[in-house]
Amino acid sequence: MQTTFLANATKLSLVERVTIATLTTSFCLMFLSVNALMLFVLRSKSVFRETSRYILLYNLLLADTLQLTFSQLMYLLAASRVTLSYPVCGVLSMLTSLLSRMSPLVLVVMSLERYVAVCHPLRHASIITVRNTTWAVLAVWAFCFLNNLIQGLLLITFPFRRLKSLQMTQPCTYGAMFLVPLSELYANIYTYFSFASASLIIVFSYVGVVVSARSAAADKHSVRKARNTLLMHLVQLGLSLLCLSSLIYGLRDQSLRVVLVYFCLPSPRRVRRS
Repeated sequence: MQTTFLANATKLSLVERVTIATLTTSFCLMFLSVNALMLFVLRSKSVFRETSRYILLYNLLLADTLQLTFSQLMYLLAASRVTLSYPVCGVLSMLTSLLSRMSPLVLVVMSLERYVAVCHPLRHASIITVRNTTWAVLAVWAFCFLNNLIQGLLLITFPFRRLKSLQMTQPCTYGAMFLVPLSELYANIYTYFSFASASLIIVFSYVGVVVSARSAAADKHSVRKARNTLLMHLVQLGLSLLCLSSLIYGLRDQSLRVVLVYFCLPSPRRVRRS
């Protein structure tokens, strides 16, 4: 979808390209401003820095923010009809790919964290520690980087020496880097597998929470909140295609929303409230 969108950007008239670029950039800056505030809030208090769910949310938000930035940059270059060299486009597309692969995997970890909290509450504190969460985040980044490494190795098999120039003749898109048939096949297989696996794990976590809800000893309020959160994760998995998942999750969280409202209030009101 992004490849088609960027490719069509060069076919529009100058007025159309300027209008669309202005609108998309305005919305992009609006989302980036909210994301930047949320990133600041998540690092402003120790309770957020030392809680696993907020550590995961920070990484989800960071990946989505950077992905949105690079995607908008690539669109503006395409709308301006600026062509890049294959190496520069390769770096941009790989960075965008790396960041886009983060969202579903982080959502999986967040779902498993909620599953442990409800289904194994006595072991939650020993399993979901800051250290283990950090290792989980590093594992997600490493897995996404490994995927990019494989894509890069496939890319360099293309005989670039046969080209008259390394300057591209088309807009820089992720799809433009599918220079060999195996690259596109691998990308499709990885995308389908990752989203299918993420969906199955989130559904498994949801079913586990629902089963726990039938237990007489279960905390009904906590179970209901966890069940709704997992349903939101499933919706977010689809919304991750639009870079909106972390924004919705952050605004939905009550503790984080209170702090966000606090920082958004005018200074005199904050002073009176304190």
